[in-house]
Amino acid sequence: MRVFWRAFVLLVLMPVLTSYAEMPPILDRNLFFGEVQISGAQISPDGEWISFLKPYKGTRNIWVKKIEEPFDAAKPVSAESTRPISGYFWTRDSKYILYSQDKDGDENFNVYAIDPRASAEPSTGVPPTRNLTHAQGVRAMIYAVPKNTPNVIYIGLNDRDKAWHDLYRLTLSTGERQLLRKNTEEIADWVFDHEGKLRLAAKTTSAGDTVILRVDSDGFHPIYQCSVLESCDTLEFTADNKQVYLSSNKGEHDLTDLELLDPATGVTTVESDPEKRVDLGDALFSDVDHRLLATIYEDDKPRWYWKDKAFEQNYDWLRSKLPNKEVHFGSHSKDEQVWIVSASSDTEPGETYVFNRKTKALNLQYRIREEIPRDALATMTTIHYPSSDGTEISAYLTLPKGVAAKSLPLLVYPHGGPWVRDSWGYDTFAQFFANRGYAVLQPNFRGSTGFGKRFLNAGNGEWGRTMQDDLTWGVKYLVAQGTVDPKRVGISGGSYGGYAALAGVAFTPDLYAGAVSIVGPSNLITLLNSIPPYWEAGRKQMYTRMADPTTSAGKALLEAESPLNSASKIRTPLMIVQGANDPRVNKRESDQIVAAVRDHGIPVEYLVAPDEGHGFHRPINNLAMIAAMEKFLATQLKGRYQEQVPEDVAKRLTEITVDPKSVTVTSK
Repeated sequence: MRVFWRAFVLLVLMPVLTSYAEMPPILDRNLFFGEVQISGAQISPDGEWISFLKPYKGTRNIWVKKIEEPFDAAKPVSAESTRPISGYFWTRDSKYILYSQDKDGDENFNVYAIDPRASAEPSTGVPPTRNLTHAQGVRAMIYAVPKNTPNVIYIGLNDRDKAWHDLYRLTLSTGERQLLRKNTEEIADWVFDHEGKLRLAAKTTSAGDTVILRVDSDGFHPIYQCSVLESCDTLEFTADNKQVYLSSNKGEHDLTDLELLDPATGVTTVESDPEKRVDLGDALFSDVDHRLLATIYEDDKPRWYWKDKAFEQNYDWLRSKLPNKEVHFGSHSKDEQVWIVSASSDTEPGETYVFNRKTKALNLQYRIREEIPRDALATMTTIHYPSSDGTEISAYLTLPKGVAAKSLPLLVYPHGGPWVRDSWGYDTFAQFFANRGYAVLQPNFRGSTGFGKRFLNAGNGEWGRTMQDDLTWGVKYLVAQGTVDPKRVGISGGSYGGYAALAGVAFTPDLYAGAVSIVGPSNLITLLNSIPPYWEAGRKQMYTRMADPTTSAGKALLEAESPLNSASKIRTPLMIVQGANDPRVNKRESDQIVAAVRDHGIPVEYLVAPDEGHGFHRPINNLAMIAAMEKFLATQLKGRYQEQVPEDVAKRLTEITVDPKSVTVTSK
């Protein structure tokens, strides 16, 4: 027996140990999921200030410095103490910095204003922060920030009707709020021109169609309409405010293109993808004269098509100085001569520069997560494979560095949405798990956006069916290639990706050895019954793309596609992660699947953060989650993991860990 075990170790375990020895060292999880030390740089419109996000007293806040000053001269201007600030922007006149913040992930946002030049208050060490909306249990939305009235913005509040936002004019200097329109017509969006005049509105019909309306003194007049299975969105008014650019795939168009709408004469097509492969991804307009500068199409990687020669020369020069990276234009001075430029790649989380178009000066400001050794990061490649019915699926594959692409453990990581897409570039989860020794597969399954409406609509009614096949056949493809060990395949994701993880173990119980569902719905009926009221405009679209629970056929389909109803088939160990305040995927979705698999004797671990919503934002919660997640997957898939857990992370993990035996589900 001793000889047998010695031979077993030499023939089986030693190759694994040798391959791990050739990999980069295990990188501390804090490098990936700890608080980012600096990010989010913007330049004020007057070109005098650089602002950015950086921890202040342990929480991510807004800092500012003069553009010529070093970063160590910067001062904090906000003092959020628990929930990190994720984004902000300058007003047109550079007087204020605005940001939105909710409470513990409930997505009821208020709008806040800061005068960065004001004196710091002794109690906080920062200038005063003013709450401009002062709403409890209300979601504020910002519709417009007009250039010619910099002291005024237009916002929506659902304080009267939770489902629909009334339109307000908000004066920034005083906080005065003026009701402009009581939204009794169920308007989903309000569109202003460059002079701050309300010109258009959009609403959803009872059939789920989108109607763009002209706003006149005598009421609303329809000028453009697309069906529930199409998309049409306003982008930008022309310089004379007479026409508006649209992105649309109405009619016979499969791919979303750029159109120009004249309310009097109709639409003309400006451009479709020159390679006829993907939808219009974005359009870049001048903020000075509102010219169309460029169109972007996101294929395996983005393709830029420039309309302005001067900007094109700037872009080409930047690409020459920043080779093998994707270059992105951020905020800019009001004359568009000084820009924040970022450069990133699959192995570069992001470099931030200040670029002067006149002088061709390109000055590095910082690197995001600079502590991560770039030479330890793994390459992301694009692969294409056929699904169960022959549909081609485009996916991104990240392989661990330093080992042969043979018999690797695999983590399938489908994106959320599901009506979005994955993109090429730096991905925190992919890089983290590649460092742990996993191949990471991120498929753009049918139902993903960006690949035409036929591909998008092919996902209608297919949750857990052909959409799930698109993941399953990706696993089969990699197994057939010899890249992946079929006995060491796991699946994880957030939101729809969390659903896909549950569907994977419920509907293909022999495929996965471990699964982690993060804020994933388990019962599609209860999911649709609990969507937030302010999603009312999109309810019919969700019914069309999923199924209508008010019909017997739709209800039957949703029940069949709900992992909860197949919980008895689950044999795979599970980890479930949930935010207690999630307004999109209610905590009940996780409670009920935890209770069901527990009652069937399947191992399940459960994490619930009391101060989070749809996904974790606080770094301490992310660190606790990822510490538990990597250990769980290493146990099931035989990957690497970091054994050391700092005391504060271990304490937080204990606080958010729920004993599955204690979970109860009340009937509704």
